Amino acid sequence: MPPGDDTVNENLTSGFPSGRLYHKWENLMEILGSMDSALVAFSGGVDSTLLLYTAHRVLGKRLVAVIASSELYPKKEIQEARQLTEKWGIDYKVMQSKELEDERFVLNPSNRCYYCKHELFRKLWSIAREKGCRQVLDGANYDDLDDYRPGLQAGREWSVRSPLQEARLSKDDIREISRFYRLPTAEKPAMACLVSRIPYGIRLSPELLQKVEKAESFLENLCFTQYRVRHHGSVARIEILEKEMLKMLQEKERIVQCFRDLGYSYVTLDLQGFRSGSMNEVL
Repeated sequence: MPPGDDTVNENLTSGFPSGRLYHKWENLMEILGSMDSALVAFSGGVDSTLLLYTAHRVLGKRLVAVIASSELYPKKEIQEARQLTEKWGIDYKVMQSKELEDERFVLNPSNRCYYCKHELFRKLWSIAREKGCRQVLDGANYDDLDDYRPGLQAGREWSVRSPLQEARLSKDDIREISRFYRLPTAEKPAMACLVSRIPYGIRLSPELLQKVEKAESFLENLCFTQYRVRHHGSVARIEILEKEMLKMLQEKERIVQCFRDLGYSYVTLDLQGFRSGSMNEVL
């Protein structure tokens, strides 16, 4: 039995959301089926979870998952990724990545993701060779082609494949298939590394990333569903869903106190609401 809920109907054509989506899913399985073995870069997010689930169905023991751990990733995300691979019985390794040792990345240029991914993929290929894996896969989806993603260039340079992208699966497609297979990440809010909260040009440090992580953890404990705390020096700019803005105002005293304790002088609510990649709007 593959990972997921044991009550899921194993007949793929029975009750599948749509024919169009089934053909994309079938294409994804064919792409993975053409591989001898693979290593999946696994973050525990919506995209990489569907990729790992599908790869495990197709490749079985010829699959390895690698979880990157560093100051760039919330500790909670790393723990959830570990728990999922263990639950599914997938061979996995937690790799300590050290992006903040690269001065080019620490300077935080607009192509910072290139340096991060370049080093990540180098290390992943090293592990892949140790494990006898012939392919390294990431969870980039078809929508990522429309965004500013310098990390995609690093993927091309290291011959990393993006099966979800190859199968033309969008984020909405991925969520729909995840719901069908009852994956625990189907409704999980979009995540990104903590560096995405910092404007380009501001020098990165472990202390700065921890500050942002603590601020977002506080919002999570207040049960906000989708949020970002964008760091602008002494100003914290909060992005949340429009439907939760009233709740934000109701909790404002607690939020302001927490953020001031973290060192922010001003706490603001972005009236445009949550949007992925908002730091790229200045480019």
